[in-house]
Amino acid sequence: MIAHLKGVVASTGIDHAVIEVAGVGYLVGASARTLAALPGAGEACLVHTELLVGEDFLRLVGFANAAERDWFRLLTGVQGVGARVALAILSALEPADLSRAVMAQDKATVARANGVGPKLAERIVRELKDKVGGVALGPAAAAQVVPAGAGADAVSALLNLGFRPAEASAAVAAAEEELGASAGLDALVRLALRKAAR
Repeated sequence: MIAHLKGVVASTGIDHAVIEVAGVGYLVGASARTLAALPGAGEACLVHTELLVGEDFLRLVGFANAAERDWFRLLTGVQGVGARVALAILSALEPADLSRAVMAQDKATVARANGVGPKLAERIVRELKDKVGGVALGPAAAAQVVPAGAGADAVSALLNLGFRPAEASAAVAAAEEELGASAGLDALVRLALRKAAR
């Protein structure tokens, strides 16, 4: 699985970007929010990714931060929500707004996204409420949910091991607090796993 791409923005389109890494151009689908966050062509970037595999396709989807990628995973786990609809939702709502809408069971906010009708919006907020119950809300929480540098990679590692976003973020935040900001990825993941197991 490709967790992220670190390279140069070669070009961007309406719903995608081409990220060049070591001479290879990766076509990455993305939300409008992620595309707006990317630097200009020729500039360095780091894009978190999710590889979608189907019977007759491989598709790479990119995100400006780990929180957006985590929400994409949650959204596509809901019946009737494919990659296109999930990206439309993430184009319309920031992760913190989406958290608030789900926790408040505010289907009208979710239905603002293109391609999301009232019934689908209701299903999304109903099915995801328990899955995001521990995600803190607001700007301070967003900083916790998406730590920078090794922290972001550590959260990603825990998510890949099956932890919920809130659990992964809390465990990594506790590990960073104990080890300090300069801690390496291996040390962070080891300590975060110990803390999550308590």
